[in-house]
Amino acid sequence: METIRGKKDAYLTVYLALSMAVLLALCLVLLEGARRNGAALEAECMAEMSLNSILAEYHKELFEQYNLFALDASYGTNYPSPANTERHLCHYLQRNFSLEDLFLSDYWYRDFFALTLKEASLTGISILTDQEGGVFRRRAVEAIEADVGLTVLKELSEWLKTVEINSLEDGSVEQKKAEIDRQIQEYNGKEIQLPDGQWKVVEIENPTWKLEENKRKGILKLVIEDQEQISQRSIAQEALIMDRIKKGEVNSGNMDIHIPEEESLADQFLFREYLMRYMGNYGAENAEGALLYQLEYLIAGKENDTENLRGVANRLLALREAANALYLFSDSEKSMEAELVAGVIATLLAVPEITELLKVSLLLGWAYAESLYDVKTLLEGGKIPLIKDDATWHFGLQGALEANISNENFREETGLSYEDYLRIFLMLTDTDKLTGRAMNLVEADIRLTAGNADFRLDGCFDRIEAYICVESAYGYQFELTRQKSY
Repeated sequence: METIRGKKDAYLTVYLALSMAVLLALCLVLLEGARRNGAALEAECMAEMSLNSILAEYHKELFEQYNLFALDASYGTNYPSPANTERHLCHYLQRNFSLEDLFLSDYWYRDFFALTLKEASLTGISILTDQEGGVFRRRAVEAIEADVGLTVLKELSEWLKTVEINSLEDGSVEQKKAEIDRQIQEYNGKEIQLPDGQWKVVEIENPTWKLEENKRKGILKLVIEDQEQISQRSIAQEALIMDRIKKGEVNSGNMDIHIPEEESLADQFLFREYLMRYMGNYGAENAEGALLYQLEYLIAGKENDTENLRGVANRLLALREAANALYLFSDSEKSMEAELVAGVIATLLAVPEITELLKVSLLLGWAYAESLYDVKTLLEGGKIPLIKDDATWHFGLQGALEANISNENFREETGLSYEDYLRIFLMLTDTDKLTGRAMNLVEADIRLTAGNADFRLDGCFDRIEAYICVESAYGYQFELTRQKSY
């Protein structure tokens, strides 16, 4: 019995030894799998952390002034380069894989994965200026779309429809007035025979000539009383982004970001509302900007504030002239008044055939005087309806001919504000031109801030793609390609 019992004990020992070998092999396999999978997870996490650290280096001034997130690849130097970002990425990866920051790491810790960085490079970048500013425009829309309702868009669409239907932007009123006055002037010096048989030399004195003389002063002198308050700031456009794009001296990304060829009306509106919110204009100047009248620059495109304000004021005057002439010719009472005055003048001059010409000249001169009043009112913070009626009309014919546009102690409070008219002009401005001028302003403004004298918008990365290769002391190697964007 003892012999049999001893043999049974021996079988048990062999079985246990074989089982332990299998279990030990299994444990080692599991341990190796845990090490490999854990190393892969650590590589993923460190790559994510490092790329997030890169994006956390967004340009502070660009965000604070224009609510745009972008990575400035110059890092305070005079030239942006992807190599700069690659160095920063390598630095973050190496620090994240290192145990140097752990207290007594050589004694208390053992690196179970032993990962180190082998290679890191940027394989793709998207820059704000890519697609002729399409990326910049897209980010601007995203920066504001959550804060702006589309109620204003509905109103703006109605205003634009009114402008288009009535051709308020064709600038024909001034040309028509000049042609009518030329025809009237042709009678000056003519010899005509009076009813009593005598001959008389006609001497024409156009009743609107006083208004015509006023025009020679220039629009700004007529609508802004204190000329010294007009800004004299200017920018050198040849040093800015759009000039570099024309010369082919601009950095370009290599990532395909889908920007629709024809943007929706809502997107066009939101981009312009972004400009309205983050850029100044006459009466609401951005004192820290390279230009004070930034919205006027977007519309007129001149290098200095005075010329931009003059350009917008003249355009505003032309629009108001067209609208006011439209009202005068449609108002039978005011048309009759002008016809009566024209008839009297023509009779006194003994040339009744110019009655109709004088009537049209009077009406157009009347519209011009009312328009000067409108522009002055708008620039002083008042409101003017797009199309006036009898209740909102200001001048009588005699007051208009006196060419006194003072609106002291009188301020319109119904209609469109100066900013609303700027909205109309912005919507009527070509989107590509608007985008380019906006990027010029952003670049010029940022360059005025400390440490950003060489700031370039074509060095601002909006999206990056990185290739990262990580190796382990235990023989593993992991290759990762990741994209990150704001």
